[in-house]
Amino acid sequence: MALPPTEEHVSPVSCKSAEFLRGMITMKIDNQTLQLALIALVALAMLVQAIVLLAAFVAMRKAAHSINDKLEEIRSAVMPLVERTRELVTRLSPKIESTADDVAALAHSLRVQTTDVQYAANEIIARARAQASRIDGLLSNVLDAVERTGGVLADAVNKPLRQLSAILASVKAAIESLRQYEPAPRSAGDRETGDHDMFI
Repeated sequence: MALPPTEEHVSPVSCKSAEFLRGMITMKIDNQTLQLALIALVALAMLVQAIVLLAAFVAMRKAAHSINDKLEEIRSAVMPLVERTRELVTRLSPKIESTADDVAALAHSLRVQTTDVQYAANEIIARARAQASRIDGLLSNVLDAVERTGGVLADAVNKPLRQLSAILASVKAAIESLRQYEPAPRSAGDRETGDHDMFI
């Protein structure tokens, strides 16, 4: 516990303040004094407000300097990257445009060639169909001709063969009929002259 201040421990400044306060309380406060006190109080509040605003301004200025320094550090780190990127884009943009033009030309060329190939394929297929139809007709005609020729040849060969068979059959029949007829026996003299005639 703190001991109440004694007169020995009291400073002269606090004594004056205390006396002033006692004097103020004891004296009759009139209207002008009250207005003067209020004006002094408002001036004191404005002074405190100005000091607070000044402190806020100083703090904001320090923060702005700190932010500005950090932004400069970031800018110094980022700007070379931005410059390199800009240079890279500047160098590559003609190549990219050229590549895009080449790709577009290639796509157009492929489209044209695809159309040409499709047209040629359709034409080849149409010609192949026409040739297949023509070959089919030719083969049908050849097979019909072969069949007719075979029929004519069969008739041409069979007719003489039938005639030859008929002739041979008649010859055979004649020979058979001659065999069945036995001639009379010949005399010995006839045999000798007959055999002699045979061996010349």
